[in-house]
Amino acid sequence: MRVRVLHGVPVGYPHTQAGAKAAASNYTTVSGSAKFLTDKGARHRAVSVMAADGTTGTAIEKADHTAGQEVGTLRGDNTKVLPKQAISRTGVLSAHVLGFDAHDAMVRLWTTTVRGSTAGHKTPRDTFQSVTVTLTWQSNDWKLKDSSITSGLVAPIDERQASNVTGDFSDYTPAAAADPVLSGTAGKDGFPAAYARSKSGAFAAATSATMLYGDPRFFTDSNWRHRMLAATAAPGILDTASSDADSTAHLVTENRGVGADGKTADGSELITRTTALGVRSVSYSDQAASVELWTASVGGIAGKDETQRPQIAFLRMTVDLTWADGTWKTTAVAPSEPLVPSPPNAEEAASAGSFAEVGGVSNAPSFA
Repeated sequence: MRVRVLHGVPVGYPHTQAGAKAAASNYTTVSGSAKFLTDKGARHRAVSVMAADGTTGTAIEKADHTAGQEVGTLRGDNTKVLPKQAISRTGVLSAHVLGFDAHDAMVRLWTTTVRGSTAGHKTPRDTFQSVTVTLTWQSNDWKLKDSSITSGLVAPIDERQASNVTGDFSDYTPAAAADPVLSGTAGKDGFPAAYARSKSGAFAAATSATMLYGDPRFFTDSNWRHRMLAATAAPGILDTASSDADSTAHLVTENRGVGADGKTADGSELITRTTALGVRSVSYSDQAASVELWTASVGGIAGKDETQRPQIAFLRMTVDLTWADGTWKTTAVAPSEPLVPSPPNAEEAASAGSFAEVGGVSNAPSFA
């Protein structure tokens, strides 16, 4: 089962906790997109798709109010908003199910959002939020009942990364790149199920690959790491990919002082998450594809040592894929040039220990 898109909104989720996580994440991403904030007609159509029965009118009023408040952040230092040059991308770094049964679900997301303009001189700015999404199961799908937003954990930008200039973000305007779409679907092995032989299928495979390479189990659990690579990497490069991944994982855990349980000697926890802010095609055929993703990755230690506080890094990632075994398999997953927004405006970074609440398997977002 894979989601489809209706009026810009991914729909068609599995009736599972992973499906609820995916719906909450996608609805939050859509609601924060540049088109949703700047195009009233598109916004109303999107809300009508997302909203649960009986809530559409109220949801539209709420969306219009929010758009009025947020649209100014897309102006940069221009006198007015330029929709074609607007940047508004949201990535979900963690997703925690607060409640779930056959009828309803509540999911809390930790997100990072970059907003601004590719015109002028004011670099798009990063913000963090905690978003609580309430869903209900209607017409064989998860529908949005309500959502609320508060400030989220603030991760400082990696000190080795300097902010880019406005024009550098032009590859991720609405017309140049797509939002990632999470499906909440997994195969029997617990890893992504087969993807469609299409450009959107390649986008999804690339998105999941970057998330999996940023999962804490990639660094701490060799069995999980090897099973993940066997499920997602092309057979011809599996041995090399496994060897390289083992070396990377060893380097990270050794430098952080982390054991096989993902914790340091004093019980502090390794925190790593990667999310895609946008995806675009570099090349595509029905046999091979290359996809560039703009990603945000959080890494560090949740504990008392503030010098190891989790930081966020913004990178372009290039994922090369081949069609093999009835799905898209990776042949390379490699970082390329950074694409770094300005840091949150006058917000103090969260303490190192507070990041423990977004660690662990239960907080991992769903697959694309």
